[in-house]
Amino acid sequence: MATRLFMERGFDATTIDAVAEEARVSKLTVYSRYTDKRGLFEAALRREIARWLAPLSNGVEERRNNPLNGSLEAWFVSIGRQIQEIGSTPRVTAIMRTLSFQAANFPDLARLAYEEGWGRAVSTLAVLFDHFNEQGLVRVPDAAAAAETFLNIVVGPLTRLTMFDIAIDEKTRDRQLRLAVKLFLNGIRPN
Repeated sequence: MATRLFMERGFDATTIDAVAEEARVSKLTVYSRYTDKRGLFEAALRREIARWLAPLSNGVEERRNNPLNGSLEAWFVSIGRQIQEIGSTPRVTAIMRTLSFQAANFPDLARLAYEEGWGRAVSTLAVLFDHFNEQGLVRVPDAAAAAETFLNIVVGPLTRLTMFDIAIDEKTRDRQLRLAVKLFLNGIRPN
């Protein structure tokens, strides 16, 4: 409920009173669990990060256990699409806007989002690249840099559009995703 209020009203206009009322609990109950509004926003942010990371973590684990199940290209398109779909939801967009607006006031929350969100996504994908390297499926001298590059080309353009409420044509998005995956894989496949 707090997440929805932060999404609808933003950080400044969301009050502990409103959260308590929405949750049908006392203000004291909210304060007993979260020391302040910042703590409540942090909990909402952590939940959204976990939701965003879940498909990537699950997809990487499944691919590590079944490395030859389907083409690499199909896997990267699929995981890229899942990341894009979650990252472009109104819920995630609203949280990211709020976080962007509040980053100067709460640099620790911005750091948390970067480290536990983006950083964990990079390290999760890097483990897979290391695994692929060992199997000779790819040639990547720096797995973390490759992972971050992949995430940037898949998520970056879409994030810019969603942050500014620019409509996304699904056919164009799919075409761009497929091209990005092809270009990326052409760069990391062994000769």
